[in-house]
Amino acid sequence: MREIQSGVAGRRSVDHCDPSTGRSKPSAMASALALAPVGVPSLSASLSPVTGPFGITAGPDGAMWFTQMNTDRIGRITAKGEITEFALPTAGGFPSAITTGPDGALWFTLNQANAIGRITTDGDTAIHPLPTPNAAPVGITSDGAALWFVEISAGQVGRISVDGDIKEFPLPDRTARPHAIAAVSTGDCWFTEWGTNRIGHITASGGITGYDLPSPPSEPHGIALGPDGALWVALETGAVARVAP
Repeated sequence: MREIQSGVAGRRSVDHCDPSTGRSKPSAMASALALAPVGVPSLSASLSPVTGPFGITAGPDGAMWFTQMNTDRIGRITAKGEITEFALPTAGGFPSAITTGPDGALWFTLNQANAIGRITTDGDTAIHPLPTPNAAPVGITSDGAALWFVEISAGQVGRISVDGDIKEFPLPDRTARPHAIAAVSTGDCWFTEWGTNRIGHITASGGITGYDLPSPPSEPHGIALGPDGALWVALETGAVARVAP
């Protein structure tokens, strides 16, 4: 039995997720400035709102890398706010989550292009189409050896090697709508099942176990490994859950 705890978070305006794509839809009150702590100076870089920044990660080069879901670009921003943009060879691909891979490149999901992308710090890009049509990948993570991702429309978890070899693992419940994924160690990943109010676990061999959240429907979205070794999960209904592996 896994220990699962949840606590209610202070509510601010939140983004709601489009169930057909996993795409975030801002609420009428949503504001990036609302997330900044009072009294803490922040850097505002010049970037058009229409670009639709989505995922962001620390790169291997000391900069932050992010996706631009509306303009088919990957962005790079330095600590001084200097931005470089790299155009992708897709149209309407909807680049979503992004992470640094074990090969020192940045890997990202292309939700509407049904592919996984790779970009080097020099801007060289490769696109890897998924075997399952209309899978709509969203979350992605690195386990230190390969990249793992979730397919929200196909109800699957995928693994892609740094050489581009892809393997997909269907979930027991294909309506689970997996949204985000986090690696604990090599071949040991946890993911959110937004559509079925569960947290899932997958092993290197593809063994999958699901754990129900105690307060349905919680709409679990983001998931991350905490400093205490537990998994922490953001619930759209206004709470945070802790899962002890």
